[in-house]
Amino acid sequence: MPEKNLVWRTFAAFLHDVVSAVLAWIFAYLLRFNFQIPPDFINGIWQVALFVVPIQALFFIQFGLYKGIWRFASIPDLKRILIAIAMSSMTIVALLFMFKPSYIVVPRSVLLLDPLLLLTMMAGSRFLYRSWKEHQLYGVNQMRGEPVIVLGAGEAAIALLRDLERSQEWRVIGLLDDNSDIHGRSLLGINVLGEIAQLPQIAKAYDVKDVIVAKPAEAHQARRRAIEIAGLAGLNVFTVPSVEDLMNGNISISKIRHVEIEDLLGRDAVQLDNSGLQHLIKDRAVLVSGAGGSIGSELCRQIVKFKPATLICVDVSEFSLYNLEQEFSRLKAPVKLLYMTGDVKNGRRMKELLAEFKPAVVFHAAAYKHVPLMENGNVFEALSNNVLGTYTLAKACKEANVEKFVLISTDKAVNPTNVMGASKRLAEMVCQGLQSNQLTEKEASTKYVIVRFGNVLGSSGSVIPKFREQIAKGGPVTITHPEITRYFMSIPEAAQLVMQAGVMGQGGEIFVLDMGESVKIADLAKDMIKLSGLQEEDIKIEYIGLRPGEKLYEELLADDENTLPTPHEKLRVASARNELRGHSRSDD
Repeated sequence: MPEKNLVWRTFAAFLHDVVSAVLAWIFAYLLRFNFQIPPDFINGIWQVALFVVPIQALFFIQFGLYKGIWRFASIPDLKRILIAIAMSSMTIVALLFMFKPSYIVVPRSVLLLDPLLLLTMMAGSRFLYRSWKEHQLYGVNQMRGEPVIVLGAGEAAIALLRDLERSQEWRVIGLLDDNSDIHGRSLLGINVLGEIAQLPQIAKAYDVKDVIVAKPAEAHQARRRAIEIAGLAGLNVFTVPSVEDLMNGNISISKIRHVEIEDLLGRDAVQLDNSGLQHLIKDRAVLVSGAGGSIGSELCRQIVKFKPATLICVDVSEFSLYNLEQEFSRLKAPVKLLYMTGDVKNGRRMKELLAEFKPAVVFHAAAYKHVPLMENGNVFEALSNNVLGTYTLAKACKEANVEKFVLISTDKAVNPTNVMGASKRLAEMVCQGLQSNQLTEKEASTKYVIVRFGNVLGSSGSVIPKFREQIAKGGPVTITHPEITRYFMSIPEAAQLVMQAGVMGQGGEIFVLDMGESVKIADLAKDMIKLSGLQEEDIKIEYIGLRPGEKLYEELLADDENTLPTPHEKLRVASARNELRGHSRSDD
């Protein structure tokens, strides 16, 4: 039955266009002669129409005018109609010029009027039908939706308004934007009511309880300010997807969500050297250790976008690899993906993988990262995994002539006060030592690059999931110290900058990521309580004291380190301390 309906609808659309072609041809003559066609031209109208209309019909079919659905008619459909009419008109003019029938005279003005009238009829019918259907489906419900104000009037807001036209849940009252040039004007029929600072007064005047922040492409500070103003006004704050969320999709109603703490901590989008990354990754084999972890898995997602010939995902956890495999199988990535279990401390296994798959680049993300756990009874395992594991894999890469080895380090390696930080600093020194040995031997086959950054939002062990769980249970939220601060970065941003450092690294450098401003954990907890729709009085905050090995604040540089700028604004190179007696390239 659906197939019969489709055939009938296609035929009806084709018949409509043929009738439009006949009417356009007749009206072109009527307009040319002020609706009084001389008898000499009446026979010519029908004689020429017998070959004009079939030619136009053939072009309509040729350019796929009947693949679309009228209810969703849009600019691409208009383009197809325009091209089909233009090509058919040129063909008709060419045929009339070549054959020059003596018994028929076609006024030149008719040849100009006909395509214009035909375009108006065909395009107009489609868009009128779409408007009628949308009013029929959504028009009655528009007055039933909850009133909402959209913050922002850029491209994201326009895309959002188009989606909201079909929403049964929302009814847009107006837009607010800080660009005074558009105040008092309208976008898609929605008025720009004023600037964002006026939100409390405007929301009260229109009795609005909900706002949607439509600023995913704006500078982070503007987005944060809009969210804070809406929150202080006591409104329910929603947002469109962040930049990271939009990487593989478009804004849609289904993706509107409540504001999360990540929206307040997020920062401007990373500008990547795409040509450099193409050169580093495209059509080459790439290996990621710790591929099942939070950073490792995001690295795999980012690497796949640059179409390597093979991506080898290595992890000691079978379950983590299984989860990664399930995710990529749903995405159907056009890349050869291999999932290999293996411990980075197992030299034989690492050599086998490198010999078999011959990766050009290795990203080493495998590590034990939890500070308190590594302090109590797990010191040997932390040193074994983070130091010996790094040495085993890095040395195997040198023997296998891997082009680049990128170590993912941490800000806790700076002036370390805990086992985890000390183990990662030793891992950095291992890579620098291997690099300096190559320089001494004058055979720099592998370039060792180190990337150092702080906490990442949503990673395993992050404080944010812990706070969410505590708030959901009614508190208390536990913080080690009222003055403790941390740097935060989103997982996609961290992964992208690791890749960017891999492009820029020439061997031995320690790249330090621009982590922005440090965040006081107590303020972070308070923001999360507010975003949960609660007040600070509802959820108690307890200070439990610093844990073993925990710093009050993190550092990105040691006392005797400084940084040098790089071509990328969010990456700097640390001039590392002189622990390798001047052999490290980053000491130069």
